[in-house]
Amino acid sequence: MSVFTKHPARRDELLAAGAAVVTVVLWASAFVSIRSAGDAYSPGALALGRLGAGVVTLGLLCLVRREGVPPRSAWRGIAVSGVLWFGFYMVALNWGEQQVDAGTAALVVNVGPILIALLGARLLGDAVPPRLLAGMAVSFAGAVTVGLSMSGEGGSSVFGVVLCLLAAVAYAAGVVAQKPALSTASPLQVTTYGCLIGAVACLPFTGQLVQEAADAPLSATLNMVYLGVFPTALAFTTWAYALARTTAGRMGATTYAVPALVVLMSWLALGEVPGLLTLAGGALCLAGVAVSRSRARAADRLAAVPVPEAELPEPRPGRTSGSA
Repeated sequence: MSVFTKHPARRDELLAAGAAVVTVVLWASAFVSIRSAGDAYSPGALALGRLGAGVVTLGLLCLVRREGVPPRSAWRGIAVSGVLWFGFYMVALNWGEQQVDAGTAALVVNVGPILIALLGARLLGDAVPPRLLAGMAVSFAGAVTVGLSMSGEGGSSVFGVVLCLLAAVAYAAGVVAQKPALSTASPLQVTTYGCLIGAVACLPFTGQLVQEAADAPLSATLNMVYLGVFPTALAFTTWAYALARTTAGRMGATTYAVPALVVLMSWLALGEVPGLLTLAGGALCLAGVAVSRSRARAADRLAAVPVPEAELPEPRPGRTSGSA
């Protein structure tokens, strides 16, 4: 008998951790692709093209897996996350990062995971343990350090800062809205229909997409398709899978690994050799993620300790074990 058969909770934990890793790696790779596609496509057109490729990919997956329509109880969360996260967030972030330097973008956009933890505690009743807050503080400092160290001589506009802030708020609200939907719908259903709603919200940019696609180089278009297939269709599905098995705040903290991975991928793919300050910032990001998740691992170890039979409470009449 395998250890996974004996401990199904451990198996779910490892699968969720693996899904989170896939998500952050693919989201980190998106920054490299956006730099190429963003030169040829405007923010709205890029968001629509990316979501369109994601919808096609997810639709095919739903057909293969014979996924039906989500239950009525999940539609509110799917609709809110689709409009705010898949639609508004992508357009605002694409637009905002054209208006501000990398340091300002890192400072503003990485407020998102902190907002997720606060909104999750307020609206979902999620616990916000001290280690989670401490880890997020360390990771946020690392993200800002990475952004500042990689900034060029570009300036920042008030409009760009507002766009990045709105993107962070939309991201946080979308994640918190998505969490309850995952209790009644599958991760693939939530992602597919959220992506579809986001694409519908971006339809006003259809004219721009058609016009710019005619003039864009093939590499930019391929990068846009890549963004839709992998960082959107696949990564958002693995995100939803992991989110269904942990709190919104802890998943938000996990995304602080993205800046560190962006540094590594820019080094390998673009030949951008990071400086010492950039490496230090990336190390802080990873250290903060480790701190934010350490308490959960400790709790799992305590839960795995067998309780002597003599210490178990006597069952009360009229109650049964298991889920409510």
